Amino acid sequence: MGLVDTLKRIPKILEANLNSLLDKCEDPAKMIDQLLVDYKRDLADVKRDTAAVMADLKLAEKKLQECEEDIARKQKAAENALKAGNEADARTLLAAKQSLEVTRQSLLENYSVAQRNAELMQDGYNKLVRNIEELEQRKDAAKAKISMAKAQEQINRTAARANSTVNMDAFNQYEQKAERMLAEANASAELDSQVQSVENLTDKYADSAESASVDEELAALKAKLGME
Repeated sequence: MGLVDTLKRIPKILEANLNSLLDKCEDPAKMIDQLLVDYKRDLADVKRDTAAVMADLKLAEKKLQECEEDIARKQKAAENALKAGNEADARTLLAAKQSLEVTRQSLLENYSVAQRNAELMQDGYNKLVRNIEELEQRKDAAKAKISMAKAQEQINRTAARANSTVNMDAFNQYEQKAERMLAEANASAELDSQVQSVENLTDKYADSAESASVDEELAALKAKLGME
């Protein structure tokens, strides 16, 4: 990445809202991993270009300082030439000083631009460093929360399926039907028991009647034979 490209990207880096990015994405864990990869790559580029801009600033500052020192020397020399009575030399020195002052204005503008670029690059670099540190700190916690959220979603889906599967109304109907079938079976058994009792009574009294008839016939036989 060139310096110009880096300078274009710095405002975007400074404007990036880390929390907003994480809130909008569907998978924050993957987003964090990708952001770390992107930020670390950008950090290397920004660090290199920041160092270059800082060097440019130092160079611009040095040239400006040298120019100002030269202007001061020309001013001092012109004063000394005038004191020595050499007005022509003083005039030449003052003209040179004025030329240097024009150069100084240009160097001052260059210095101001280099200073703004350096501040912008440093802000971007510091922002990236903070973002990376924050992501590293939040990565494990975020992934743990995501795992818990996915587990909770699975539990919710399972519970929903369980609730939809169990139909209490149908179960109550089946239970009532079973109770009715049991009641009908018990009633049938009771009826069978009553029928059996009638048959037993019939057998009992039928045998009793037959025995009585035999006794009467035996008594009559004994009377006939004179055995009473």
